[in-house]
Amino acid sequence: MADTAAPAFRILVLNQISENGLQRLPAGRYLAGKDMADPHAVLVRSADMHALQIAPTVQAIGRCGAGTNNIPVKAMSARGVPVFNAPGANANAVKELVLAGMLLAARNLAPALAFVAALDPESGQLEQAVESGKKEFAGFELAGHTLGIVGLGKVGCLVADAAIKLGMNVLGYDPEITVDAAWSLPAQVKKAASVTEVLKNADFVSLHVPLVDATRHLVNEQNIGLMKPGAVLLNFSREGVVSDAAVLAALGARQLGWYVCDFPDGKILRQPRVVALPHLGASTREAEENCAIMVADQLRDYLEHGNIANAVNFPSVSMARESAYRVAIANANVPNMLGQISTAMAQAGLNIHNMVNKSRGDMAYTLVDVDSPAGDSVLAALRAIDGVLAVRYLPDERAN
Repeated sequence: MADTAAPAFRILVLNQISENGLQRLPAGRYLAGKDMADPHAVLVRSADMHALQIAPTVQAIGRCGAGTNNIPVKAMSARGVPVFNAPGANANAVKELVLAGMLLAARNLAPALAFVAALDPESGQLEQAVESGKKEFAGFELAGHTLGIVGLGKVGCLVADAAIKLGMNVLGYDPEITVDAAWSLPAQVKKAASVTEVLKNADFVSLHVPLVDATRHLVNEQNIGLMKPGAVLLNFSREGVVSDAAVLAALGARQLGWYVCDFPDGKILRQPRVVALPHLGASTREAEENCAIMVADQLRDYLEHGNIANAVNFPSVSMARESAYRVAIANANVPNMLGQISTAMAQAGLNIHNMVNKSRGDMAYTLVDVDSPAGDSVLAALRAIDGVLAVRYLPDERAN
């Protein structure tokens, strides 16, 4: 007789997710779909979740991309729900689009294409019109010019490497560069001390930073005038990182040569010397697949084992299984939480085999392997501790 037991984990899918990514969630253990009642987790790309009623059963959210502006991260943190993303999975796709943006601007390709599209193919004067008109679109080569990069994460490092191979000089700035990024950054990149230094000295400036309070209008009315006359500003980061009003004023004053971005805001649409693309940064088959696979793997490791990698609101925590019985606890990062957790387990007669605790800002996360089953009473005692946000019991197949 067929096994009619419900899959262990129900995954709500809000966008079209790569099938190769969904296949990382085994059919015998997972059920994924767009109409999923009481889901344990959510997979999303661009759908806006701020207005959604997120079910109380949701234990994790996976964003198949880098940015999480479409997810109510703060509200999820208050519930003890990690929000995963896929940093670097679409980096090559964004890198290639940045290079395309530089070439579009340097060679005046957008107006050149518009000029050719407007020619009359039946006029009999096509060749003459092309030859007389092409001088209006003369540009310059990338080699020998300076690219300034603000934000040296995975994308920024790839852009820097590609620009150097094209013969460009690269000036980079990132006050929060990670150790991994520093190792992957080409040695030829000159380190800038500030955004101001980058703006003053680069022929092209490419932005690769998240949109947070500190980066909103990072390029603005006060500093855009520092750019070299005719310089090119590229924004494949987030719309709010650049002030549209500042861009329009700088373009009008001929201070800025071109603005190339991935966000067709109404204020800049159809403006001369603006190239606005329809959010194509991660829109390649390869990037969508890479993101889906990465997030699905992270989601599965969390749901089954409690491990956390690439959560934007939780610390990274990983612990190899040393017991069949595991408890995962999300809690506020306040004193004496570990003591209270250990006491509750000791009072229930549980011996702690192994434990790891990490914190990130206001959030802390604890994995505990115990030597015997954790019953409902101890789980209830843990949930009753002031500051505990979520408790999950994760026995593995050895517990059966």
